Amino acid sequence: MIKIYNYGEVPNSEIFARDNISANVEDIVADIISEVRRNGDEALFAYSRKFDRAELTALEVTKSEIDDAMSAVEPEFISIMKEAADNIRAFHEKQVRSGFIINDKDGIVTGQKIMPIEKVGLYVPGGTAAYPSTVLMDSIPAKIAGCPEIVMVTPPGQDGKVNPVILAAAVIAGVDRIFKIGGAQAVAALAYGTQSVPKVDKIVGPGNAFVAEAKKQVFGIVAIDMIAGPSEILVVADSTCNPKFVAADLLSQAEHDKMASAVLVTDSRALAQAVSDEIEIQIPLLPRGEIARASIDNNGKIIVAENNLLLAIDIANEIAPEHLEICVDNPFDYLDKIKHAGSIFMGKNCPEALGDYFAGPNHTLPTSGTARFSSPLSVDDFVKKSQFTYYSSDALEKAAEKISCFANKEGLSAHGKSATVRFEEE
Repeated sequence: MIKIYNYGEVPNSEIFARDNISANVEDIVADIISEVRRNGDEALFAYSRKFDRAELTALEVTKSEIDDAMSAVEPEFISIMKEAADNIRAFHEKQVRSGFIINDKDGIVTGQKIMPIEKVGLYVPGGTAAYPSTVLMDSIPAKIAGCPEIVMVTPPGQDGKVNPVILAAAVIAGVDRIFKIGGAQAVAALAYGTQSVPKVDKIVGPGNAFVAEAKKQVFGIVAIDMIAGPSEILVVADSTCNPKFVAADLLSQAEHDKMASAVLVTDSRALAQAVSDEIEIQIPLLPRGEIARASIDNNGKIIVAENNLLLAIDIANEIAPEHLEICVDNPFDYLDKIKHAGSIFMGKNCPEALGDYFAGPNHTLPTSGTARFSSPLSVDDFVKKSQFTYYSSDALEKAAEKISCFANKEGLSAHGKSATVRFEEE
């Protein structure tokens, strides 16, 4: 049963705080990465047999497999994915930024140019589960950014095939190449390249503890989006909320996995108890009820900030959740007060599942309090910037002694000399 606390009985900083990476996971992942670096495709085939129980003869998904997948998926679901893709595209197109040039001084031009990352790797969880939403969310911003090559990896089922809905989503999103590999070995393949899998410049996408640890270990060889922990939701709800709706929203994240966290912060003890009772009614009705049960029992919490909704908002800011629902009648009254959250869902008719699948904002989000300093996946994650400077001879002459002065203060006289030498008499 979910635990109910009065505000102050449990430190806010500990609500989502969990160390999910053990030393054992670190060592296992390090060994996998080393094996893939040494043996390339051979290692990937071996790990597919070991972890996916799939006997593969080729790693890359063929056009024939993609065509078969498109035929196998219901046209209605294809249409739904296309509509979701349109929403995601419309939202992320607003994130595109331009370079700039400053040339308001004689003989001086400075500026910044923005360029897409050339090769991006997308990790999509798979195997027994299918997450076409992740394909859309992670690849559409990359396409908008102009990335020339998008490479997707996802584990196969025991039959050696990728779930058709994953492949259909990849077609809709414009993914260039798809490989049947998952786990830490897929991350290693993308980071270092193998005989079949191209080396990429950045890896994005969620995964289990082994995937997260692999991304952490290859960071620096490639860029990564974030180290994502288990999913989490925090609902701020007042006394007027329907407890059935609030309970359903909490369980929408609790069913992800046993490490997921669902937290309610409310100004009403009556609502807290009603939501707790409703959770007990709904869990037995869920196909993934066993997972939700473990999540709620181990990580679920209700915090009561008695008669003080502003305090509830302050608690949310301190926790900095991945998903934040503001379940009140006038949610925009509180939007400016939210300082730390991955994605904010406004009002009583905005379940977090809207963001997972359909509304348009990205669902790859910072977890474990990292919303204090990081952001949802966006077009910005798929571009890089270069700055440029031009000075004419006259402009440099005016600045040369100032550059020399600065350099000498730092004890780097050769820096200064490189500017002044151009104006010394022969």
